[in-house]
Amino acid sequence: MTGLHLRLPATSANLGPGFDTLALALDRYLTIEANVGPAFSIEAKGRNPEICGALERNLLLDVYRRTLAAHQREAQPLALKVHNEIPLGMGCGSSAAVRLAGVALAAHFGELGWSREQILAEATRLEGHPDNAAACWLGGFVAGCWDGAKLHAVSFTPPEQWRALIVLPNKPLATVASRAVLPKEYSRADVVANLQRVAVLTAAFATGRGDLIAEAMGDRLHQPYRSQVCPLLPPLLPLAGSDGVLGVALSGAGPAVLILVKSEEAIPSTEVTVRKLTSAFEDIEIESCKLPSGAAEMTVSDIPLS
Repeated sequence: MTGLHLRLPATSANLGPGFDTLALALDRYLTIEANVGPAFSIEAKGRNPEICGALERNLLLDVYRRTLAAHQREAQPLALKVHNEIPLGMGCGSSAAVRLAGVALAAHFGELGWSREQILAEATRLEGHPDNAAACWLGGFVAGCWDGAKLHAVSFTPPEQWRALIVLPNKPLATVASRAVLPKEYSRADVVANLQRVAVLTAAFATGRGDLIAEAMGDRLHQPYRSQVCPLLPPLLPLAGSDGVLGVALSGAGPAVLILVKSEEAIPSTEVTVRKLTSAFEDIEIESCKLPSGAAEMTVSDIPLS
């Protein structure tokens, strides 16, 4: 049995109005080298190695085993080398990357014969929404829709000079907790306002119209409610449209915040402003990211793990 190499990017979903629809790939990666082993083992490095390297309650192994069990295949023990750069529980797509990796491992080592499209569809089913999984697998700026059975997703390359700053608090937030604060019903005015902005935001990314981003990232469906559990968002939202800053949005379900800037040169001054605005918070971390457009790497190798 040949080995498998995977390299999957972080993602920032929702992008303001694009709730469960729009997402952006970021150049922070989950890299996995896998081979059949005598027993399950994980050598983990990077962020949160104690979580990524655990053999119990490990989402990667759970998805791998469950996917194979659903198709009446034996889960061969794997020797894994994992290097993780994606913050966990911060709204940066860590669960989507792990679910994609687990499905890809099952498809390969279980010899399911799945295409890349089938792997993405299964990971989307596990996620329950298409944005993070599609952006992680396809790269770039992604718009996706999912009816519970079929996925439709479109990816294109965002402007090369644009950058993202991810502002991370010191504590993670479970997606289920972030979704719990959302209302069950919305007014027609709020829904229409978001539909308009999703359309403009997608067009702005496609055409490089940075001047439209601040308004187009406005949202009425999730950010006003999630602000109560994502306290970094209210002080940072006013940065949208200021010098060098194209737009501001909650990253995924939070609690991290995405700040889109127009170029590398805008990053230092924006970081200084962010530090001032978040001075009341402890241990704030700011990461600068490029917006990669390439698809996630999935390479078969017959080279055994050393």
